[in-house]
Amino acid sequence: MKILVIGGGGREHALAWRLAQSPKTTKIYLAPGNGGTAQDDRFENVPITDVHALCAWALAQKILLTVVGPEVPLAAGVVDVFRKQGLRIFGPTQAAAQLESSKAFSKAFMKRHNIPTAEFETFTDAAAAHAHIDQKGAPIVVKADGLAAGKGVVVAATLAEAHEAVDFILLDNALGVAHNAGADGAAVPRVVIEEFLQGEEASFIVMVDGKNVLPLATSQDHKRLLDGDQGPNTGGMGAYSPAPVVTPDVHARAMRDIILPTVRGMEKDGIPFTGFLYAGLMIDAQGRPKTLEFNCRMGDPETQPIMMRLKTDLVDVMMAATEPGPHGRLDQVELEWDRRTALGVVLAAQGYPMSPRKGDAITGVPAEVEDACVFHAGTVLQNGELVTAGGRVLCVTVLADNVRLAQQRAYEVVMGIRFDGMQYRRDIGHRAIKGSPA
Repeated sequence: MKILVIGGGGREHALAWRLAQSPKTTKIYLAPGNGGTAQDDRFENVPITDVHALCAWALAQKILLTVVGPEVPLAAGVVDVFRKQGLRIFGPTQAAAQLESSKAFSKAFMKRHNIPTAEFETFTDAAAAHAHIDQKGAPIVVKADGLAAGKGVVVAATLAEAHEAVDFILLDNALGVAHNAGADGAAVPRVVIEEFLQGEEASFIVMVDGKNVLPLATSQDHKRLLDGDQGPNTGGMGAYSPAPVVTPDVHARAMRDIILPTVRGMEKDGIPFTGFLYAGLMIDAQGRPKTLEFNCRMGDPETQPIMMRLKTDLVDVMMAATEPGPHGRLDQVELEWDRRTALGVVLAAQGYPMSPRKGDAITGVPAEVEDACVFHAGTVLQNGELVTAGGRVLCVTVLADNVRLAQQRAYEVVMGIRFDGMQYRRDIGHRAIKGSPA
């Protein structure tokens, strides 16, 4: 069967890689794909990003299943467009994707349905936002309402940082936020200001078919650019799975208090949710999770370790999730996981996250082996040469018997890869290692 994966990052490379393991797959297309998928005979890149043009292409090619990776086409309504033409596609509708595309919508939804999250206020007026920050003090969290490629959240340790973040979002748009429309259809800059939550973060990702919920393996991302969780927030510098912080008790609480009320709440509001639902959790010292944010797609780089561990045929899972009718049949699916730890280290371009440099030649990327795969993100083939083409360039992902061994194995692979200005964290997995026996 022919499958289309929409997107061109590391997440999409990992999804396509896992789908390609299925004997049911005859051809996998990526739109637009990247330099790594261009080099792989299992894949074919399709240089189309417009959702209507992509739908017409999928119809002509008789694509049987489409999987959406990134948030931008979801917010643009790609699922609605494909479904209208009778095409099978996994992802949320444009209305349901507001859980991610609008922080204001998401926070109001959580408040309405009693889903645990940080206290918050929403502002369009910079002066009012500044006054609120002065009243509340620091640390405090400032979030852009619209999509910002994972960089629209500023955890401000000082009042000065918080005020600067408000100006960046509301006045300068230095973060490149895709502002959401107001009542008149024009883009309106909005900022959500939240209380700072203490604890440890984890990524809790499930698949939803409109009614049934299938949890994926737990994972933990590393958002800060530098070792020791220092430096600016990024789209993610590495991840590992499973995440020890998500104990069986935390898992049960997350499902009971956050995931299931969200799926039921969306259904109650007349916006049934289908697709990947990602809850960014903050888990306090008592093991109580609160929702930092929702994403309506798999995380990147969490997808890479999760896909490395998945043993179940992903095509079967996706077909169950997209069964025609009021909802799918994910309640009939059981997932099997590799018992080993998977860990991914992101290699980023010089200047990332604010101004990544492009066009640097990449060398030393090893061939895929059973316990290690390098997933491409910001790469492109130029005259047969692999060069950087984005902020996060590669994700070196490995399997090993524990976090410590996975960390060692990943950095062994990293040592052989080169491009000018390459930056990466050297402590991916440090939280899990800190909590494990020596």
